[in-house]
Amino acid sequence: MHSNNTEHTKIFRQFKQLTTRVAPYAAAAGAALIWWHAAGDMPAAVGDGPAPLVLSKASTAEKAPSAPTAPLRAPLVVQQAGVASTVQIIVARNDTLDAIFRRMALDIADLAAIRRLPGIRQSLDLLKPGDAIKVTHTAGGIRELTRKVSETQTLEVVREDAGFAAKLIDDPVQAQVRVAGARIDTSLFEAAEAAGVSDTLTLKLADVFAWDIDFVLDIREGDRFTAVYEQIYQDGKYLRDGELLAAEFVNNGKVYRAVRFIAESGAASYYSPDGQAMRKAFLRAPVEFTRVSSVFNPHRMHPILNRIRGHMGTDYAAPTGTPVHAAGDGRISFAGWRGGYGNSLVLAHSHSVSTLYGHLSRFAKHVHVGTYLQQGDVIGYVGMTGLATGPHLHYEYLVNGVHKNPQTVHLPGAEPLHAQALERFRRTAAPLLAQLQPPQATPSSAGLAGGPIARPPAAEAAAVGPFAVESAAGSAFSVSLVLDEPRFDGDASSLALNRP
Repeated sequence: MHSNNTEHTKIFRQFKQLTTRVAPYAAAAGAALIWWHAAGDMPAAVGDGPAPLVLSKASTAEKAPSAPTAPLRAPLVVQQAGVASTVQIIVARNDTLDAIFRRMALDIADLAAIRRLPGIRQSLDLLKPGDAIKVTHTAGGIRELTRKVSETQTLEVVREDAGFAAKLIDDPVQAQVRVAGARIDTSLFEAAEAAGVSDTLTLKLADVFAWDIDFVLDIREGDRFTAVYEQIYQDGKYLRDGELLAAEFVNNGKVYRAVRFIAESGAASYYSPDGQAMRKAFLRAPVEFTRVSSVFNPHRMHPILNRIRGHMGTDYAAPTGTPVHAAGDGRISFAGWRGGYGNSLVLAHSHSVSTLYGHLSRFAKHVHVGTYLQQGDVIGYVGMTGLATGPHLHYEYLVNGVHKNPQTVHLPGAEPLHAQALERFRRTAAPLLAQLQPPQATPSSAGLAGGPIARPPAAEAAAVGPFAVESAAGSAFSVSLVLDEPRFDGDASSLALNRP
């Protein structure tokens, strides 16, 4: 027992000695901890200490001005001082300048000042998805803003000493005349692509000859075309194909030619070399159809009534809802339900011609009896109302109340050129028609083998004349209605020709 007490006493003395030695260090550590907490809670001192580090591209030799000392725990500040940044912004859907400025942390006050400049607010604020806006700024302050407001004009806003100044910079385009042609071996679009002709121009080509050539049923292997047209350039860069100035199409051995001509009224149309209008008074087919599901046949067996009942028109199969267009200028004489025709509309035209459109799913909003329509106006939409086995348009063409075959009836043309206009047309058309002449080359030349006809644009200035300075009055009806066929899957390039 006495031995145990002696041992405990010895351990206690050793612990006391250790505590005495460590105590000063513990006290120092505690004091340091208290000082550290106190320093962290104190506000930053204001004095003449060194400024934070600033990296500037403007001048690395200049010393930064003195600034308040940063807190002990503040991070190192690295910024661009006085250096302008340039960003290009692509306008998104539903974007506004206000939204763009806020998103890019640009000065809204600068935007307000720019908007107050006279005569530019509409050009500035009218944004379309895909537009590009280039902004040069310093820490959000606008120094310069530019944006293209049209193909040939750019708006430029610059900050000057007295404030912002704006101006429109003209950047005109140049039209160069090109001649291209090809032989058709598989389809019109494949031949045009081989000739370096865009799909847009190919549609224009088909549009010009749509009243004379059925581009679904009539195209044959060995047909060929030649086109004289503009290519639009800006600052030496190709932008797009321009107007079709003249064209030739050889279909099944028959030659068709057309020249673009601008009348004194400013309207542009295409005429044959003798001044006859290429545009006819009626469309051959008033709907974009996929196939002809039933032809004109006065002795047809009716598919529903199962008895002989003449089919006095042409049925164009098309998906429900496909727009139906007025075949020619005329006034609505009937619009409503008409027995087996279902929802039907009748147009009365000049020269005792009338056209009927049957099985419509619904009428266009503006359709009322007595309304005058122009060729190409939408009158209704394909359906299968009445006696119909599937969605299609039933189309009839009548002269003095007598039914004619819509696919073969002779369609009257628009007014030809007369007297003074005809003389001016001949003068301006001559150099264009000369460029349609076959090139002096062997029969295996590129122009007749599917490749382009590469000829320098001789007499270019004379050929362009009034054609290049004004744009054509757009056709109210797309030529795509004659470019469909049963195999058409939505890709125009897949259109195949019919072989004899």
